[in-house]
Amino acid sequence: MIKRRTPYRSHSAIAARLRSFFSHADKTREQLDARTLPVVRVAGLCLFLFALLLSLSLPPMNAQSAAPAPSLSSALYRQAGAPIEDRISDLLRRMTLEEKVRQLDMYSGATSIMSRHTDDTHAAADALFLPEKAEALWGDLGVGSVHDLNPAPEQANAIQRWVIAHNRLGIPALFIEEGLHGFDTGTVFPAPIGLAATWNPQIAQQTGAAIAAEARATGVDMILAPVLDLARDPRWGRVEEDFGEDPYLTGRMGLAYVRGAQGGSLSTDHTVVAEPKHFVAHGSPEGGTNTSPVHIGERELRMVMLRSFEPAITEGHAMGVMAAYHEIDGIPMTADPFLLKTVLRNEWAFQGFVLSDLGAIKRLYTVHHVAGSLADAACMAIRSGVDMQFYDLDHAPFQKALIDCVHNGTLSQTDLDRAVRSVLRVKFSLGLFDHPFVDTNLNVKEHRAPAHLAVSLHSALESMTLLKNDNHLLPLAKTTQRIAVIGPNGNIARYGDYEKEANGEHISILQGIQNLLPHATVTFDEGTSIPQAVAKAKDADVVVMALGEKLGISGEGFDRSSLDLPGNQQELLEAVTAAGRPVVLVLQNGRPLTIRWAKEHVPAILEAWYPGEFGGKAIAETLFGDNNPAGRLTITFPQTIGQLPDYYNSDPSRMYGYTDSNGRPLFPFGFGLSYTTFRYDHLIVQPPAPGSGADIQATVEVTNTGDRPGDEVAQLYMREDVGSVETPRRSLEGFSRIHLNPQETQTVTFHIPQKQLAVWNAEGKWAVEPGSYTLWAGGSSQATLTAQLHLRP
Repeated sequence: MIKRRTPYRSHSAIAARLRSFFSHADKTREQLDARTLPVVRVAGLCLFLFALLLSLSLPPMNAQSAAPAPSLSSALYRQAGAPIEDRISDLLRRMTLEEKVRQLDMYSGATSIMSRHTDDTHAAADALFLPEKAEALWGDLGVGSVHDLNPAPEQANAIQRWVIAHNRLGIPALFIEEGLHGFDTGTVFPAPIGLAATWNPQIAQQTGAAIAAEARATGVDMILAPVLDLARDPRWGRVEEDFGEDPYLTGRMGLAYVRGAQGGSLSTDHTVVAEPKHFVAHGSPEGGTNTSPVHIGERELRMVMLRSFEPAITEGHAMGVMAAYHEIDGIPMTADPFLLKTVLRNEWAFQGFVLSDLGAIKRLYTVHHVAGSLADAACMAIRSGVDMQFYDLDHAPFQKALIDCVHNGTLSQTDLDRAVRSVLRVKFSLGLFDHPFVDTNLNVKEHRAPAHLAVSLHSALESMTLLKNDNHLLPLAKTTQRIAVIGPNGNIARYGDYEKEANGEHISILQGIQNLLPHATVTFDEGTSIPQAVAKAKDADVVVMALGEKLGISGEGFDRSSLDLPGNQQELLEAVTAAGRPVVLVLQNGRPLTIRWAKEHVPAILEAWYPGEFGGKAIAETLFGDNNPAGRLTITFPQTIGQLPDYYNSDPSRMYGYTDSNGRPLFPFGFGLSYTTFRYDHLIVQPPAPGSGADIQATVEVTNTGDRPGDEVAQLYMREDVGSVETPRRSLEGFSRIHLNPQETQTVTFHIPQKQLAVWNAEGKWAVEPGSYTLWAGGSSQATLTAQLHLRP
């Protein structure tokens, strides 16, 4: 362990200083005359008596006596009513260098300080906190954060109590866990790609709030979510964690999630720090492989990739950000002061702390080769704007590296203090200095609360995305007697990565249909034997093909070079379809798939993504008409993998024609069908008065022209007709999910702030440019109703 330097606060140090003094006095005694010598002797005696009294008043600084000194109880940083920045400054000036660097380190919990663990990330429910292990691991320097613990509230309290009592200044620990679409064994929500398909920020906010409440009730203060990368290469396995390919939609959904998680104040028993990740552009890697380089320039970085993160920081005031693994133009994220300091802190006024992704700092040395050693990598990361490591390096070498770098001048005290201040600000904002312990009765109330379960089901229902429905095959009649569910996703609830499929209700498609139609004969076949599956299909009135992906094919680290249906699913689909019975294809998957054959031959296709623990119920209610689907795609489905990258808001110079394909998307961004139909009329744009800075206002009439009530997602797209730099052929600038009864008309109003249209121009500056703009309104990115705007900013 690294020893804290306290030369003036230990008996041995005081004795050494006295020996040095008297030794020096002896050497100079002969130089003193008779009148001076008595004065020196009296002064020496006074100094000795003062030092002796001081030494007797101070206990040795060891781990057993490291509780905050009584004199600190009145310190400014302990005053709950004082301004947070003043409290931080007061605490920071009291900290030793060793205490500071400890705040920048994350520790794994379950395997290192608990008596039992069920896996590397979970303490057993009945596990005991082991103080002797904490003593050996942490000593008396405190703890930055604890991860991979997923504690019971009693466990979190026991650890927190020990940490506060065993560091000199009483600094609490921060507990951090995952919370992508559910916390630990709590409510399981649809994966983010499915949540985004709702086009409903209110549900995203409710989801963030529910996850936060369940986490905070256990003592967890921070969750590693949401993911705000733009998913522009569906080969990438983490597409399922994203909100899609569009920066505006991702920005609004991400902002809503952050607002839900962080609430109006972090200092409550139901809010947590949200940590947008992976900063920045991680979702567009070369070749679609995780952690690979990203190739973009500053204009695209600012106008596209950063745009998905900015609202969460500038409007939502997210207090955490995770720095990603990859590099842009040769600069790794964890060594990029332009992004982590200039943009994030200076331009966006980010107040929280930046956490490295697990292993990202180490990669500066082992992969990127921009650091000459692991120690250099650690110092480079902090110097560049990272504030805490994700146990990239072993703890002692990491902390020693930062101390050595401060001493040799390669890491400034200013950069170190910035990092420490950022971590402390989060702890103060959470109220951990004032009420560090969780009410142990709260978890019973919040864990899988009925309101949270209702949000999960509502989200699943609103995410159902109907891609094809020839001859109105759907909805199926509830009087259907014989139903065959065929395919590997039929009798299991697919959750996606960062969730265990054993959690929650895990309602499968088979169970959902059986529960909804108890009178019907519902058979299941996994599809391993294609002839057997075909035989069951022939005995059915309708066949539900439950296909798609599973964990190990989709998820972190599971990138694919093909987007076809995996395994024997294509062969199975073709054989069952040839049996002659009506077929509905239901997909549960984490990314777009190349299902051109299905689009041409299967009469109905429902995209369900990974719909959470009530997914089977939501799918069944959609198939049989209790739920009218209104989900819309947030990512383009290509015809073939050769079209990639294929996203709707490409530049006009992008050519889509191939000798063997027209290059058009199989299903475009924003697309989705309903059991009713909608018409758009009278798109009217009101330009703001010149120089007023007011919003642009656009209105459009939307009519339900069918005979069923249903939701429609009205979408508004824009482009600058002539600009100083090339801009996308069209970009989403507004959307609204509305409910319409048959033959009902609503006027939808969009307010577009002028700054939303700003471009990073050829001079490297933001500018809202005057001139002509085209607007489109409709039900997808291929909307055809247009209007013109002449803007004079």
